Amino acid sequence: MMTVGVSFILAVILGPLCIPLLRRLKFGQQVRDDGPKAHLKKAGTPTMGGIIILLAFTLAYLKFSVINTDFYVLLVATLGYGLIGFLDDYIKIVFRRSLGLTAMQKLFGQLFFAGIVCALLIKMNHSTFVGIPGTSVGLDLGWFYYIFVVLMLMAISNAVNFTDGVDGLLSGSSAIAFAAFAIIALQTSEISAAVCAAAMVGAVLGFLVFNAHPAKVFMGDTGSLGIGGAMAAVAILTKTELLFIIIGGVFVVEMLSVIIQVVSFKTRGKRVFKMSPIHHHFELSGWSEWRVVITFWAAGIVLAGLGLWINKGL
Repeated sequence: MMTVGVSFILAVILGPLCIPLLRRLKFGQQVRDDGPKAHLKKAGTPTMGGIIILLAFTLAYLKFSVINTDFYVLLVATLGYGLIGFLDDYIKIVFRRSLGLTAMQKLFGQLFFAGIVCALLIKMNHSTFVGIPGTSVGLDLGWFYYIFVVLMLMAISNAVNFTDGVDGLLSGSSAIAFAAFAIIALQTSEISAAVCAAAMVGAVLGFLVFNAHPAKVFMGDTGSLGIGGAMAAVAILTKTELLFIIIGGVFVVEMLSVIIQVVSFKTRGKRVFKMSPIHHHFELSGWSEWRVVITFWAAGIVLAGLGLWINKGL
């Protein structure tokens, strides 16, 4: 609780310091013309606010965590992926490009930091066994486990990134998922993972003070990719790789909606959703932003609770 409180207070303090600076630097959000029309008024709202999350998280994490290999795994995954997001945001805004880093540049960055994570896992003799949630059944993947880790880091960070698109949606959803992982980490005595998850809970809730509708700041890829990297690393260290599918079900559905939309349009020339990720589909169906956010938060709470219940059977 101390870690949550400290990171929350730090984020609340950093908000009024960073938001005016981002505004003066004209780091404003660019809004898609083909998106919900209500979002057009958000153009110019300061973005790259993920800096607030990462600063608050890092300071609290450094204060309360023990320095060991787990510590570095979590820090590399969080700040490494956050750096990729920062560069992407910076290029978009400063050079006024609709796209920041190229797909190949993003891929290289994600593979680079995932490679460091794998090297650290090998050094600490991290178990390569992947269990089926709620059972004692599983499979030792051997060296293939590290390929699985790379895919997991990339998939989760991108799934979390897709969820960022409505005021407060990702901040609240990630706080719920991290809270569940913090409980699991404490139950399994993974102290570094517990501290990381708790620090993230406080940081994103502190950011939510400024990100709730109507948002005064957006986190950008700086925040969403950093959050995704942290979440993947916590799931890896707590050996709940597959349980993420349930606890992080909201993020999984968001990513699947994008995949389904792209595959359907390219193969049949038809869209399944009015717009993807799926939260935009509900907006274009007439839902208010608050209704979308509260519904997704509620789903996140149910899924987190289900994940904790299943985990008790492990």
